[in-house]
Amino acid sequence: MSVDSHANVLQPVADHATHSRRSLLGRLAVLGAGTAVFQRALADEVTKTGKLSDAQISHAEWIAGLTLSEADRATLIRSGESLLTELQQLRAVKLEPTVLSSLRFDPEMADPGIRERAGSPAAWLSPAPVEPATEALAAEVTDTNLPWFPIRTLAALLRSGRVTSERLVQLALSRLKAADPQLLCVVTLLEESALAAARQADAELKSGHDRGLLHGIPWGAKDLLAVAGTPTTWGAPQYRDRRLDQTATVAAKLAAAGAVLVAKLTTGALAMGDQWFGGKTRNPWNTEEGSSGSSAGSASAVSAGLVPFAIGSETLGSIVSPTRRCGVAGLRPTFGRISRAGCMPLSWSMDKLGPIARTADDLGIVLAATHGADSGDPCSVDRWFAWPQRADLQRLRIGRVTNSKLQPPEQAALDHLRASGAQMVDIELPRSDADDAITVMLEVEACEVFRELSNAGTTEGLNAWPRIFQKARFVSAADYLHASRLRLQLMQKMAALFRTVDVYVGGDDLVITNLTGHPCVTLPVLMQEQQPEPRAVCCTITAGLYDEASLLAVAAVIEKQADVLKHHPGLKSAPLEKK
Repeated sequence: MSVDSHANVLQPVADHATHSRRSLLGRLAVLGAGTAVFQRALADEVTKTGKLSDAQISHAEWIAGLTLSEADRATLIRSGESLLTELQQLRAVKLEPTVLSSLRFDPEMADPGIRERAGSPAAWLSPAPVEPATEALAAEVTDTNLPWFPIRTLAALLRSGRVTSERLVQLALSRLKAADPQLLCVVTLLEESALAAARQADAELKSGHDRGLLHGIPWGAKDLLAVAGTPTTWGAPQYRDRRLDQTATVAAKLAAAGAVLVAKLTTGALAMGDQWFGGKTRNPWNTEEGSSGSSAGSASAVSAGLVPFAIGSETLGSIVSPTRRCGVAGLRPTFGRISRAGCMPLSWSMDKLGPIARTADDLGIVLAATHGADSGDPCSVDRWFAWPQRADLQRLRIGRVTNSKLQPPEQAALDHLRASGAQMVDIELPRSDADDAITVMLEVEACEVFRELSNAGTTEGLNAWPRIFQKARFVSAADYLHASRLRLQLMQKMAALFRTVDVYVGGDDLVITNLTGHPCVTLPVLMQEQQPEPRAVCCTITAGLYDEASLLAVAAVIEKQADVLKHHPGLKSAPLEKK
C-alpha cells in the first residue's frame, strides 16, 4: 500500500530522532550519567528539538528524581551537541545502494588452515572420466525432449550439428512465452539480443572457435544481476523502469563462455520471497503455490524446462528454498566463490550467487565457468575447483545429523550413499538460541543498503522490508558487533565439526551455514504423492568451505541412484494475470 504524503515528509524527521535518541542513550550510558530512567528521559527531550539544553537536562532530572552537578550538565551538553553534529554530517552524504561497505566478511577467519587445503583437491577426489555422448547422439531430438537434456548432452548435440544454438534459443524463448502466463517467472524477455548471440555462437562453432561446454547454451538471470542495456528491476516497483550501464561479472563470464542470456527472471522485491511487482511467481509442480524465494523465477523456469540453467542468489535461503519448492537442483557456493560485482547488494557479509540447473553435473559446469576472484568484489577469492570429479566414497566421511529431524528426502539420500559404500558418521550441528538473532546483521546491512527507501518511509511493493528496516534502526553498533562476535564463535564450531566429517546430509542448517559461508546443494531425490500431481522433493547436502567438488561428486552419486530426473511438472493450471 502507499503511504500518506504527510507521513513521507515527517518520516525523515522521525528517523533522525530515532537515531539521535538511540545514539545519545549509548553515549550517556558510556558517560555513566545518571540512571537508565534519566538517560531515556533526556534522549526523549533531545529528539523533540534536535538539540540539548540545560532546561532539557533539568526536566530529565525531575523525571528521574536526581540532581546532576553543573560540571556533569556541561559535559552532557557538549557530548550531545557533538553527537548530533556528527550524525547530521553522516546523513547529509547520499549513497547509491550499490556502494560497498569498507567492512568485509571472511569465512576463513575461523579456520586458518583452510586456504592451504582449498588450494588443491581433497584426497578422495579424482578427475571423473567423461562418458562419450553416444546415447545422446543416437536419441531422437525433438522440441519435446530437448528442454530436458542436461548441458553436456546439449553441448554434444551442438558440436555434432544435430541442433544449433539458434534452435535452442528459439525454443527457450517460445517456452518462456508460453509458460509465463501460468508461472509469472519472466521480467524481461531478451529476444533480439539472444537470437543475435545464438547466431554468433553457431558461426563460431562452425569456424572451429569453441568456448567450452556452455557455448551456445541458453540461460536466465535473476533480475538483480545488472546487464547493460536491459532493465534491472530488483523486483521492486521503485526500480521497475531502471536500466544500468554495468554488466555483472557473473553475466560477463557466462557471455565469455558462449552462454546466451535469454531472459531476466523474477526475484521477490529486494530479494525477498516470490512476490514482485508483476505478481507471485509460481511452482511448476503446483501453480496454486508460490515458488518461494527469492530466486523465484530462476528455480521456476529451470524446473519447468524453460531454460537449461539460471543464476540465482542467496542471503538466507533464496537458492535453497525455491529449488526445494520447485524440485530442482541448486548450488549455494561458499561465500566469496562467485563475484557479486554488478549485483544488487542486500547483506555484504552474507550475499552469495549460485547456479540452478537440471543436474549436479550442470551445476559443476556453470560453477567452473563463473568462480574466481574479481576486483569488483573484495570478498571474492581464487580457490581450487575443477569439474567433473569422482569421489571415493569409502574414504569420505558422510555426516548423519542427529540433533535435527530426519526428513524422507534426507533418509533417501543417506540410503543411496550407504548402498554405494559410504561410511556414515553421526554428528550434531552447533546450535544455540542466539543463532537466529545473529541474522540481525543481515537486517542492519539491508537497512543501510536501502537507506533512502527506508528514510522516505517507502512501503509500496516491498514485502516485509519496511517493517524489518524499522526494526533494524533500533540495533546499536555495539549490538551489531556483539552479533558478529557470536557469529565468529559459530564459524569456529563449524570448523571443528568439519574436522570430523567431510560432507553431511540435511540438518535444517539454513541459518547456520548462511552465517558461516559453507556451500550447500539441493538435489531432487524422490517423488512424493501430492496434489495436483506427484512432485520431485529435494534433500540438502553441505560440505566444508570451498569443497564444492566433493559436494557435487556426492550429489552425482545420489542423483544416479535416485533416478528422479525423468519426471517433469505438468503445468496444467489456467494463466495468471500480471499486475
